[in-house]
Amino acid sequence: ADCHIGSWRDPKLKDTSTNAFSKAVDKCIKEKVDFILIAGDLFNTSFPRLDNLKTVVTKFRQLKDLSIPVYIVPGSHDYSPSGKTIIDVLEEAGLFINVFKGNVENRKLKLNFTIDKKTGAKITGILGKRGALEKTYYEKLITEHLERENGYKIFLFHSGIDELKPKEMENIISQPLSLLPKGFDYYAGGHVHIVDNKHIDGYGIIAYPGPLFPNTFAELEKLERGGFFIVEDGNVRWEPIQIYNVEKFNLKCDHMNPEQIKNEVLAHFKNKELNNTVVLIRLHGVLESGKPSDIDFKEIFNFLYDKSAYFVMKSSHAVSSKEFEEIKTDARNVEDIESFLIKEHLGQIKLENLSLEKEEELIKALMRILATEKQEGENVHDFEKRVKEEVGRIWRWSYNYYLPFINLCIACKARNF
Repeated sequence: ADCHIGSWRDPKLKDTSTNAFSKAVDKCIKEKVDFILIAGDLFNTSFPRLDNLKTVVTKFRQLKDLSIPVYIVPGSHDYSPSGKTIIDVLEEAGLFINVFKGNVENRKLKLNFTIDKKTGAKITGILGKRGALEKTYYEKLITEHLERENGYKIFLFHSGIDELKPKEMENIISQPLSLLPKGFDYYAGGHVHIVDNKHIDGYGIIAYPGPLFPNTFAELEKLERGGFFIVEDGNVRWEPIQIYNVEKFNLKCDHMNPEQIKNEVLAHFKNKELNNTVVLIRLHGVLESGKPSDIDFKEIFNFLYDKSAYFVMKSSHAVSSKEFEEIKTDARNVEDIESFLIKEHLGQIKLENLSLEKEEELIKALMRILATEKQEGENVHDFEKRVKEEVGRIWRWSYNYYLPFINLCIACKARNF
């Protein structure tokens, strides 16, 4: 599940998910599996890059030539609201079978089984949509005929389950277990990127293999590697996929200055072997002096790459200076919260010839301008020019000083980032 081919954009990691997929297929071939299940998010987008697609198609073709069928349901990333997706093209080419098949009867969904020719296993499932919109399929699902069917049954799905999601995912949209049809031997799940399998009375084994390779800094930090399940005679075995080693360092920066933080990081990695290693550095806390931007990450990164680290990533957004300590508020609407926070921070940085009242007025004006939306038919260049002119008119006193930040905000908004 959750192969997310093409998920990493950085040049050094852009082929990682593809390599993980290739290694997983090679392992399946070596194990002589009867068939392969993919529980959604094969790709990270409904139209992946051609170089990634070429590799994936080659591996699917290899499986087809070896008579190892692949059964799949699209995931929330594979799915396209327009209905156009590369999954349909690859199925039409005979590389795998999308088992989300059925028809509508009296405004209810009736699923059909796809039967594996070699084993007789009966497979069906439901795709995933962004925002968990697939829940309507479950609510309209006719389950009686699915539950009455005899034989070894597998249900593929790409959704979170209330009873199975960990505490740190309690706020994600999911659905109750009761919406799944009962009586299946194996439920192959994706979407939540957790590694777990449980046997639940009345349902059978419900399994989440996690991603084939972690897709974010936080996932790398938690999982370190990806993998998949191999199921044989009712036993579930997790097979790890190792692409890179992962070395993590978590530093609490309270009562430290940027120089001390740099020295602490360098000392931690001084005697570590970092060949073929992704290094993760997470910093958090309130500095005693200085600003987060004063931390010399360039020296840190150069030091780590000189030690043959493959890739270095940092997370420092949770580091703050005493100038901007967290402000707590019990305000309930957005406008009140904005006003409260602005007032609490006024004057923390000295702005020449500017009263606190004028500073508050200018901050609110800038926020209003940066909330501006593109007009119908307006291109990116014209939108950026219009917003910059408006900012310039109200903020001439410091326009040049803040210009790089303003340009970044406007450019991101113009491109819907």
